[in-house]
Amino acid sequence: MLEREKLRAAVIEGDWKAAAALTQAALASGVTALEVATECLVPAMEEVGRLFECEEYFVPEMLLSARAMKAAMEFVRPLLAAAGREPIGRVVIGTIKGDLHDIGKNLVAAMLEGGGFEVVDLGADVPPERFVETAAQTGAGLVALSALLTVTMPAMKTTIDAFRTAGLRDRVKIMVGGAPITQQYADSIGADGYSDNAASAVAVARRLIAG
Repeated sequence: MLEREKLRAAVIEGDWKAAAALTQAALASGVTALEVATECLVPAMEEVGRLFECEEYFVPEMLLSARAMKAAMEFVRPLLAAAGREPIGRVVIGTIKGDLHDIGKNLVAAMLEGGGFEVVDLGADVPPERFVETAAQTGAGLVALSALLTVTMPAMKTTIDAFRTAGLRDRVKIMVGGAPITQQYADSIGADGYSDNAASAVAVARRLIAG
C-alpha cells in the first residue's frame, strides 16, 4: 500500500498514532503539506462522512477519525500557513450560552477542518457577544452554532440578533445544528443554513461560503 493510501486509511480507521507518524514521514520525504491535506486528509474525512451517512460509522467511529485527522493536521497546519495557503473559508464555531455539550460541535469542527476550512473553536457555553467579537476580529465569513438542550435553543436567536445589532449580519453567514434543531426552527430564527449531522455540515458550509 502506498504511503498516502496508508495515511488515508489511518484517518478513516481512527488510528491517530499512525496518522501522525505517516504524516511526518510523508512531509519528510518531500510530499508537500498541501498534497497531504488535499490528497489524504480531505478525502479521508469525506469517506468518513460517507460511511456515517450509510450508517456504517456512528459517533464513536467519527470521533476516532476526527482525532486522527487532528493529529495529522498538527504537522500540516503550520506548513500551510507558512506557505501562505489560504483556507477555503474561516469558521467560528461554538456551543451556545447555557449549553455545555460539545461532542457534536467537536465533530463538526473536525469535519470542517478536514474539509479545508480554518476553524476557530470557542468551546461550549459561549455568549452571543463572544461569537460577535471573534467573528469581527478574525474576519470569519461563517459562524456555526450548536445546541443539544431544548432550553438553550433561544440563545441561537439571541446570537443571530447580536450580529444584527453589531452591524455584521450582512457579511457573516450563520449555520445552526444539534439534536433538537430542525430546518423549520433554523428558518424561524433567521439562520442561513442548517445541518442535522456533522457529515453534511461541510457541504452546507461550502454552499454558504460560495454564496
